[in-house]
Amino acid sequence: MPNIIFASSKGGAGKTTAAILLASELARQGKPKNIGVTLIDVDPNQHSAKWALKDGCPDNIELIQKADEESIIDDIERGDEQSAFVIVDLEGTASMAVASAISRADLVIILCQGSQDDADEAVKTIKLINRQSKVLRREIPFSVLLTRTNPAITPRTLRHIVGELNAAGIDIFKCSLIDREAFRSIRSFGGTVNDLNPKEVSGIDKAATNAHAFTEEVKKKLLESQHNLRSIANG
Repeated sequence: MPNIIFASSKGGAGKTTAAILLASELARQGKPKNIGVTLIDVDPNQHSAKWALKDGCPDNIELIQKADEESIIDDIERGDEQSAFVIVDLEGTASMAVASAISRADLVIILCQGSQDDADEAVKTIKLINRQSKVLRREIPFSVLLTRTNPAITPRTLRHIVGELNAAGIDIFKCSLIDREAFRSIRSFGGTVNDLNPKEVSGIDKAATNAHAFTEEVKKKLLESQHNLRSIANG
């Protein structure tokens, strides 16, 4: 079962929001087919767990909270046994727990806002992934996800960062996560974007479309990485 790891060595990059949105949308799509999602929270702040414990969390999301470097491998294996998708929200530092989770990844999603500090931290995470790949002697697929972007304008700094990442041959999601009130609302009040009340929160349809597009691109990247691995195995 795919293990999707959300990583950032810097707090505040939107890691937990992205993990929650992906878990919610996969759970929504999987509900009619009895497909579940395991959400593992490794961050000491336990923000993903706090959301999952609020009313409105889809009942086909299984939460594993307070994971750490001693339990993370067992937690991921447990998730593999009980769910079609395993999503891991890592802590925002380099640690043994982070390295261990990355070693089990089918896709690492690296979060990056439109600032040079975030870009520099994303590069640190990529270097960690590459070190783990060498240790394991296998490719660990990863991609950078831009977060909290503005739908109307692309600032010069963000254009520069994207240019640098492209020049380095680093894969970037075509989709970004827009800065939307609907995403903040589910963090505060629980539930999913699709369950929000349009009388209370604006832009729900656009937020749901954004979450769906992000999820579809994640699924596409998982299929592509599996195809590439099969190609390598077949020589």
